[in-house]
Amino acid sequence: MNIEMIRAAAERLKGHARRTPLLSSPFLDEIAGRRVFVKPECLQHTGSFKFRGGWSAVSALTEAQRKAGVIAFSSGNHAQGVAAAARAHGAPAVIIMPSDAPKAKIANTRGLGAEVVLYDRAGESREEIGAKLSSERGLTLIRPYDEPQVIAGQGTTGLEIAEDAKTLGIDKADVLIPCGGGGLTSGIAMALEAEAPGLRARPCEPKEFDDTTRSLASGTIQRNARLAGSLCDAIITPQPGEITFPIMKRLCGPGIVVSEDEALRAMAAAFNHLRVVIEPGGAVALAAALFHPREIEGDTVIAVASGGNVDAEVYQGALSRFA
Repeated sequence: MNIEMIRAAAERLKGHARRTPLLSSPFLDEIAGRRVFVKPECLQHTGSFKFRGGWSAVSALTEAQRKAGVIAFSSGNHAQGVAAAARAHGAPAVIIMPSDAPKAKIANTRGLGAEVVLYDRAGESREEIGAKLSSERGLTLIRPYDEPQVIAGQGTTGLEIAEDAKTLGIDKADVLIPCGGGGLTSGIAMALEAEAPGLRARPCEPKEFDDTTRSLASGTIQRNARLAGSLCDAIITPQPGEITFPIMKRLCGPGIVVSEDEALRAMAAAFNHLRVVIEPGGAVALAAALFHPREIEGDTVIAVASGGNVDAEVYQGALSRFA
């Protein structure tokens, strides 16, 4: 994994991925007590940053691999990113999704032409299901985060942050990132190291699913005690990746852990002041920026809003409680 892979992914993504801006609001600044900029990857194709990694991985395959097809496992955002990229490249796609994933994510993945295989995330192993289907059908597995080409694609987010920060005169800031397995966090961290060394990547997670935060604190990979039961489904993983964790350990600052209520409040704040829709898992970085000011350094913070694929009833609940 290196910066040249991220730059190469950026070239393959040109004309395909949306270049999302840095948004701001004086009302968010007031809440946080510092300047807040939001990178709205919820506006990316398929509603999350995962399109970047999906396109990067599928576009890097050989023609024979694409013809045989791809397989991925995901709670929804990686699923849609891979499904969209596969369809654009004429490649069949099989996506393994937890049965408790948001209905919108399952429906959207099927709508993008993928075959969806549902599993019980509390009692079944998506890795075992994926390995079996890959072997039986000759499919290429595209992992959601521990995959170099996926990390490279996600890292293009960091290249954009670095470029826009320079334009805005920001040379020092914490960059807060919703973190599951660490593909986005490690990719952004590598991009910032190369292009904006004054910006520091920091993973953000929901309470009780803070494996990366604990892993960074201990210096060794820690697992979550459970794998289900959070509104922040998009970033619930067993543990940091074998590829992503060493990168995060080398480059990232300490993690920040937020509550579900704080994530829902951040969703409402994004609607009220930016008019963007963020899902709970995608809102944890903004929640950290707004509601954990003492854990952040400097007078400026950049928060990545990683996805916006939220079921209507969850979103309505957030707005009714906090808007």
